[in-house]
Amino acid sequence: MLTRRRLLDLAARAVLMAGPAGALVTTAGTAGAMPLPGDHTGSAKPNPSGSASEVVADPLRRPPRFNDGRDWFMQKRFGLFAHWGIFAVAGLDNEEMYHLGMTRAEYAPYMHKFNPTRFNPDAWLDLAEQAGMEYLTVNAKHIDGFCMWNTRETTYNIMNTPFGKDAMKMIADACHRRKFPLCLYYSIIDEYSPLYPNAGRAYELPAPEPGDEPDEEKYLEFVKRQVRELCTNYGEISGFWWDVNMLGYKDPSFNNLIRSLQPNAVINNRGFDDGDFSTPERDWDNSVNTELSFQKRVEACQSVGYQAWGYRANEDYYSTTHLIRSIQKVMAKGGNYLLDVGPKPDGTVPEDAASILRQIGKWYKSVKESLVDVEAASMMTKNRDVLLTQRGDTLYVHVFKEQEIPAIYLSPIATLPRRATLLNTGEKVECEILATPRLAQQKPNHCLRLKNLPVSGPASVGLVVKLEFDHLAV
Repeated sequence: MLTRRRLLDLAARAVLMAGPAGALVTTAGTAGAMPLPGDHTGSAKPNPSGSASEVVADPLRRPPRFNDGRDWFMQKRFGLFAHWGIFAVAGLDNEEMYHLGMTRAEYAPYMHKFNPTRFNPDAWLDLAEQAGMEYLTVNAKHIDGFCMWNTRETTYNIMNTPFGKDAMKMIADACHRRKFPLCLYYSIIDEYSPLYPNAGRAYELPAPEPGDEPDEEKYLEFVKRQVRELCTNYGEISGFWWDVNMLGYKDPSFNNLIRSLQPNAVINNRGFDDGDFSTPERDWDNSVNTELSFQKRVEACQSVGYQAWGYRANEDYYSTTHLIRSIQKVMAKGGNYLLDVGPKPDGTVPEDAASILRQIGKWYKSVKESLVDVEAASMMTKNRDVLLTQRGDTLYVHVFKEQEIPAIYLSPIATLPRRATLLNTGEKVECEILATPRLAQQKPNHCLRLKNLPVSGPASVGLVVKLEFDHLAV
């Protein structure tokens, strides 16, 4: 006998099997069903009961913590990168000396024109906070060898410019006053030092200049003395960002020195050992695209400028669409994101760059809960056009690519959430469990569908749908 409960169950099953205009989905046709939009992975583990809680997840869903003072890096995930120095004077490129083949005699006079009278580190931090950023990485010394602090090791430093002030101290004081973690960039290559063994490798001078006395051992001792200055004279340093170790020299004593002086500092992987985190740059490292979740600590870095990291007067800036999708992709996989601007020679951030940061900030603040203190969960769906993050019984669906249709299918998840919200606007998102022709040969043959989402215009960029379930086990 069919009970009322049994009738309701059969009716529900009929609805789930219904296709467009109420037509039933049949199993006739090819031996395998066509994939749903974004399904590039082949079949996944079946979920016969239709319960999202039974989807199998990767055991490591967020990079490992340090379990010490460096864990600030796991909580503050979005940072401001700033490339600033005497290279800003010409407004061409922060690697101008290398790219144009300039001699020291041609390049060094820029220091006598460097007078950033409008420099205000609090203005930088105000802008960073408007963008939603929570830490700053700034270059102490770039490949040109010019030092942005009051170093005793060379006269080629900011104290001998018309500005005559220790910019690093000004930045450090502002960061400490506002409890804004400060990280320092330091180039191992030094195109100015007579001790550095320039040999025409990438970013180096073609050869030592007349009068140089290249000596790798003495140069590395010079580096250690400068590192000690930076880690001793500027209060707490939260990170050290090595770059361009073209010498290929490996020696853990450099990072050990930093850790002994600044135990809460995270150190990147571009120095003298593997450090604490990797640094995929711009769009060049494909691991950012191929991994569903980062198994190790990652900080991707990108500039708002297409051509340069430092100030370029005739720069082509990335679209906010490109940058937002890049940020979303990295952070949803568990990585940090460091976004760079190049301040002008007067010390201010170009308005075009500042405007981009403010626009990103509006987006980031609306979706931040989906990117911070969450776990990567993209392995719960076969749809590779979206990424998932999870906190407890809440899933966040990240639309980090241009969508072809105004719907998202989350096969094999087949449970309705109790609430679905578009974080960007706070609007309710329509959703249903739907059987589709593309799932006809799969079990289950139905999945969660999010529908009527924006697919064009500014409203379609960086979408995040918040799905709240009653129970969503891993």
